[in-house]
Amino acid sequence: MKSVCFTGHRNVKVTNELVALLNEILTSLIENGAVTFIAGGATGFDELAAKTVIKLREEYPHIKLHLVLPCSSEEQTAKWHNAQKEEYYKILSVANEVEYISDHYYDGCMKIRNIRLVELSDCCVCYYKNRSRSGTGQTIRMAVSKGIRIINLAEML
Repeated sequence: MKSVCFTGHRNVKVTNELVALLNEILTSLIENGAVTFIAGGATGFDELAAKTVIKLREEYPHIKLHLVLPCSSEEQTAKWHNAQKEEYYKILSVANEVEYISDHYYDGCMKIRNIRLVELSDCCVCYYKNRSRSGTGQTIRMAVSKGIRIINLAEML
């Protein structure tokens, strides 16, 4: 296993337990060969996962953060609060690779982003609380169809 994607809800309560568990899981994956970590640039779990990878690069400088973004940064963050935008641009500035699905937002670009996340990955680390209509659920179903390993942190807390 070389590559890991992230998917999760935008509204995630970030607790010390969640941070510690994510760090533990990612450390284990790195020590078992994971090199590339792929995030979709959303707020919530995506942001937490990307920040964790960035922090882990201090100890494991060979790992990479690859962002797969649905549309231009300006359009993706248009309705976000300033603090959310600031965190997004910090992550963007230190990512090893950034890939845009489209120059502009369109209905369906998020789904195409999710397809790409799964396409590039051997494993999916997620935070998913069984909500029927969500991009997270859709991404996990695609990962299951591909037959890749799913690690759901919500089920481990």
